Amino acid sequence: MTLLTTPILDALQDSNRDALIKEWIDEARSRNAGLPRSAAADATELASAMARALGDGASIDSFTDPKWSSLQQILASLSRSSAAQGQSAGETSVFVLALKKPLLSALQQQLTGADGTQIASAFWAMTTLVDSMAQFTATTFQRAREEIITRQQEELLELSTPVVKLWEGVLAVPMIGTLDSNRTQIVMETLLQKIVETGSELAIIDITGVPTVDTLVAQHLLKTVTAIRLMGADCIISGIRPQIAQTIVHLGIDLQGISTKASLADALALALQRTGWRIARQAA
Repeated sequence: MTLLTTPILDALQDSNRDALIKEWIDEARSRNAGLPRSAAADATELASAMARALGDGASIDSFTDPKWSSLQQILASLSRSSAAQGQSAGETSVFVLALKKPLLSALQQQLTGADGTQIASAFWAMTTLVDSMAQFTATTFQRAREEIITRQQEELLELSTPVVKLWEGVLAVPMIGTLDSNRTQIVMETLLQKIVETGSELAIIDITGVPTVDTLVAQHLLKTVTAIRLMGADCIISGIRPQIAQTIVHLGIDLQGISTKASLADALALALQRTGWRIARQAA
């Protein structure tokens, strides 16, 4: 333990901790009204972890010191929880930075009569430590938020590419939005798995909800059709609007050998015809 850490550790001791926590929460609340109900418990846990690390001789100059690992785990848990609850990185960092004021007050009382160099060194050590904690919190929060966004994007992709059983032996995939490599891969995997499970002979890919078709989108469609045929099934593409038909011709995209229809209803009628179904309207 160094002369720089001793005053900070004294301020975090059990005898002083209740008053420090109260002042910490009041300061955080004055800056940010959106504190969680567990703020007091979080503050107590953080203060205890700080005291343990400083007592073990953790280096204030390097927050990567393994002795800070327990405190880092608590900060990481706080960041992930805040991210999941929809709080911002700023709100989470402000909560940690609010610790500066009560620590400064405690240091002022402890260092009364000390020389200016000792006071400045203690204040600098405290500021460095709290800033490192806030920076670690912000970094962890950002990483947790990115993980949440990535997971949500994957879930949205799965929801936006459902495979529907239209008829015995006939599957349909209604595509909505822009097609890219990741989405095409999900469509292909889901559709091929469904073909295996149901033993379907035909798959309808409906692109009515696809705003534009360019060379890249056409290549994705062709890859999907090829994969379907390798599974022993056939494919019909529906939703070929006049504008899309003109674009495909203008781009010189070859859809020869692939059945296309203007609407999903027309594609279903063709699929029923190919699978040997005949539907007749009941007489009045």
